Amino acid sequence: MAIKKITVLYGGESSEREVSLESGKYIFQSLKELGYDTQLIDYPANFLITEFTPEDYIFIALHGEDGESGELQKFLEEKGIPYSGSDYKACKNTWNKDICKKLMRENNIPTPNWITVQSLFEAANNIDDPFYNPLRPFNDLFLKPVEDGSSLDVFKISNNEDLNSAFTSCLDPNRAFIFEESIDFKELTVPILNGRCLPALEIFTSESFYNFNAKYINEDTQLSKLMLSKEKEKELEEVCLKVNEIMGCSGWLRVDLLQDNKNNFYVLEVNTVPGMTSHSLFPKSAESLDLSYNDLVREIINAK
Repeated sequence: MAIKKITVLYGGESSEREVSLESGKYIFQSLKELGYDTQLIDYPANFLITEFTPEDYIFIALHGEDGESGELQKFLEEKGIPYSGSDYKACKNTWNKDICKKLMRENNIPTPNWITVQSLFEAANNIDDPFYNPLRPFNDLFLKPVEDGSSLDVFKISNNEDLNSAFTSCLDPNRAFIFEESIDFKELTVPILNGRCLPALEIFTSESFYNFNAKYINEDTQLSKLMLSKEKEKELEEVCLKVNEIMGCSGWLRVDLLQDNKNNFYVLEVNTVPGMTSHSLFPKSAESLDLSYNDLVREIINAK
């Protein structure tokens, strides 16, 4: 059935609202340039499901819980309204980092070791405490919310001062977190579009890791096409496509990884609604294939 109108849902109520607003504006402008009848809707305040039919199409530009937890996808599926990206089940698998990492571990996909707590009040406030023994030996740890994105409330911890600073600085300590071992070498990302891997990018930042500032604020963050041997390139692609299959993803997504100094790959997480701002990784990777932003948006809409 031909698409009558494309609605870009953006904004949302999560901590990633500002990023989502920017992604949505870029996508909306691209759709206009492509000649689609399109509109922008700030979700959920201005979204009325009764205004849509199966002839409509929803482009989900909602980062964070509103667009990546699976609840919106489930709602649209029940109403028979087509939308961009992965379905409800895949989003549920990837949004929760603990579930995602367990699925990877069960399927022999390397991922850094981790400990999950239901709130920070369950964690020890001394890095030498036996609580952290499952992650030893380590030089650094990362503290991450189980359910959030854009590196919000993510902290690199090297000592007790870092640990206590993270505990007091996080936006919401009374939610689930993971403590994850740090693998220091290269930060990588691999976009997947309609079942094929786009060029892997290596991320260079002056920050201690690819955090919110590095992603959206700092101008010195650099991206470079990752140079690998054909053998390692094939291995990386196989890992990412296996993650795609296990999680049940479709359309478009982004796999974030680390590569250690022995050239081993470790999958960190999967993003089912990647950023589409001027700083974002997905369009930057597409550019290296001479795939313009407009071409990318068109492919996302046509992806199966």
